[in-house]
Order: sequence, then structure tokens, then C-alpha cells
Amino acid sequence: MTLTVPTPLADAATSDAALRRFLHGLPGVDQVGAEGRAANLATRSIKTTAKAYAIDLAIRMIDLTTLEGADTPGKVRSLCAKAVRPDPTDPSTPSVAAVCVYGDLVGLARDYLGDSGLHIAAVATAFPSGRASLEVKLADTRHAVAAGADEIDMVIDRGAFLSGRYLQVYEEIAAVKDACGEAHLKVILETGELATYDNVRRASWLAMMAGADFIKTSTGKIAPAATLPVTLVMLEAVRDWRDATGTLVGVKPAGGIRTTKDALRYLVLVNETVGIEWLTPDLFRIGASSLLNDLLLQRQKLASGHYSGADYVTVD
Repeated sequence: MTLTVPTPLADAATSDAALRRFLHGLPGVDQVGAEGRAANLATRSIKTTAKAYAIDLAIRMIDLTTLEGADTPGKVRSLCAKAVRPDPTDPSTPSVAAVCVYGDLVGLARDYLGDSGLHIAAVATAFPSGRASLEVKLADTRHAVAAGADEIDMVIDRGAFLSGRYLQVYEEIAAVKDACGEAHLKVILETGELATYDNVRRASWLAMMAGADFIKTSTGKIAPAATLPVTLVMLEAVRDWRDATGTLVGVKPAGGIRTTKDALRYLVLVNETVGIEWLTPDLFRIGASSLLNDLLLQRQKLASGHYSGADYVTVD
């Protein structure tokens, strides 16, 4: 089905009624088809040299994350050290893409990472609920950017979206994008609360129309978090957006991706849905905390032929 896209897109963002007409005019998602395709792609097998390449690529795509109320400066410094040198015994191991922390810990991460080239992502806008005034959300964002964050992970107001207040959601995303300055904006849809794949598609388009550089599945605080079918719907949305506008938007599944097998399934999904163009940390990230350890163990297994003991990797 060919999408009818307003020209300019801002024409659709003049009222709730106009946004509703556009978003509800998007093609509906075939639930059975989406789940079947995701399940089929999950059976693909990657072996030997291709697997070694895919493991390193997955490491380079990780936003290494700690988002707990008990986070301490020491934990953040340890996380940063691991992000730069995931395997201190093997300098050929690539660094991850970014460290993701709460805004008040951005300065610590920036001091440690310096000019390492790693990105610093901060969750903002009253993460994870998104329930705060716009003034608070913008102040949260500006504080994180001023402290050194070059990526902001914001959450949408799911209550506003689900009640059809699309213009409010659009305007909040656009305002946060403006507050980001040069920092990239990842918009968290919290797909586990959106209930339907059609809502995931609509929220994806709404976020991109408002200026998202990335669309992200989840905060990791709500179950279900990232799933293959949801990520498939989001990948189809960025593909269609590229076809309609010529602009590339990234995708970030987050939450529940813990094993190498999980990560490789997502890479297959990306390759088969949007192609090799998106197989780069600039356009695909994986939000994770424990995934890196399993990738390191599998990487070592490929190199040595045997699994290392439990003390081979650090306990996060």
C-alpha cells in the first residue's frame, strides 16, 4: 500500500483531528503476519566467521545501561570502564556504542569517558513514567545536555497518546528535540503499554514527524519490553519513513535482550527488514545491561573453542 504523506508533514500536525486522520490512515498491521515473520526470522542460524562478525557488531551497538535508584558514582565509573574495554584481556574487543544513565550521573560519565568517542545517553522527561509538566521535562533535558549528554532518551506520555491527544504528544517531542540542541533524541514509545501493533506504528510515525532521531521500544521497566514483532513493526515504520521523506531514523529495542542468540535474532530482523544500511550503531542500538557479558563469553568461546568460567566477565 502506498502511503499518502502530507506535504509538508507539518500539515498533519495542526490539530488532534488532523493527526488522527493521518495516523489512523496508516496501513493496519497484520498481527498474524508480523508475528509469523518475526518467528520465522528468529530461526535463522549464523555460523563461524559470520557469527564472529555479528557478535562484534552487536557489542558495538550496545547502549550499556544502568537505571536503578541505587546507582552510585562507583557503579557508573565501573560501567564506563567496561564500556570502553569490555574485555580487558583482549584489546581486539570493540567498545560499546554508549553508556546510558540517569541525568544526574551524566557528569560522572563524561569525566570518565572524556574523548573516548563513546556516546553518553541520559534518560529524561520524567523517565520512566513520563508524567510531569512540560517545563519539568524540558529542564530535565537541558540539565542532562549541559552536563555532557550527547543523546537523550525521552519517554512519551502514553496516557495522552492512548486518549487521542496526539498533538500534545507531538508538541512535547518537538519541544524536547529543540531542548536537545546538538544532542540526538531517542523517543521511547513504551510499546508494552500501547496494547496493539497499530498503536506502535502510529506512535512510531508520530515520533518521527516530531523530529526523533531514533525510536525506542521500551524503558525496560514495563513488561513486555522489546519483542521481535514490535521491533519489526518499528523497522517497517522507519523504512516507510525513509521512502516517504528520504530521512533515516534509527531503532533501539531495549529491555529483555539478554543473550547472544537474542541479539543475533535482532540483527537478522534488521537485515531482512530494512537492509544492511541500518546495520550500524548510527541507526540501530540495543539497550541492555546483562547482554554484554553473554556476548563476551560467546566471543571467547569462538576464539578458544571452550567456554570460560563464571569469573571471566565482571558482575554488573
